Parts: sequence; structure tokens; C-alpha cells
Amino acid sequence: MSYQLYRNTTLGHTLQESLDEQIQLGQISPNLALKVLLQFDKAINQALANRVKVKISFKGKLNTYRFCDNVWTFVLNKVDFREAPVQEIVKVDKVKIVACDGKSM
Repeated sequence: MSYQLYRNTTLGHTLQESLDEQIQLGQISPNLALKVLLQFDKAINQALANRVKVKISFKGKLNTYRFCDNVWTFVLNKVDFREAPVQEIVKVDKVKIVACDGKSM
């Protein structure tokens, strides 16, 4: 099973809206729309795991953290992001990081 985190991205929302519209117009069944979403979950998780090569480090002040159902959630304040090897720094006031165990997919 793949995580469904990426359905809450712009791409995921757009896909869901398009599928809903096609269901309303009778062009596809709800069952087919669900299969498309499950394939999206699988494909986006595989693509991010295998194709992304850039490494980013970050440093900030930990506000809150939580571990539930093998998912870590961190909220950090005053965060500095660095992309290796460029070392350009991007500063952000607040960021939420959700981390899932890739081995359980």
C-alpha cells in the first residue's frame, strides 16, 4: 500500500477534481476513479523515491512533534534550508514536515 499524502498537493487536488467531473458526466465509474487515485499514489511515491537526487538539509527550532501510525509529524519555526552542493540558504518562518516509513510501502 502506498501513502496517500500526495493527494493533498496541487497535482493531487487537480487529479481528484478532474476525476470527480468525469464521474459527474458519466464518463467514468467511481470504481475506475479510485483505481486511478491508487495508481497515482503508487506512481508518485515510486517517482520520489527513485528519481529525486537532490539533497536538502534544514535547521530550525522544533515547535511540536508527533509519532502516530508509523508517521512522524514535525512543526518547526525559523527554518533554514540548504541545497547541497550549492549551499544557497532559504529561510522560512514555519514549516510542517510529515515523514513516513518508506520500507512499509
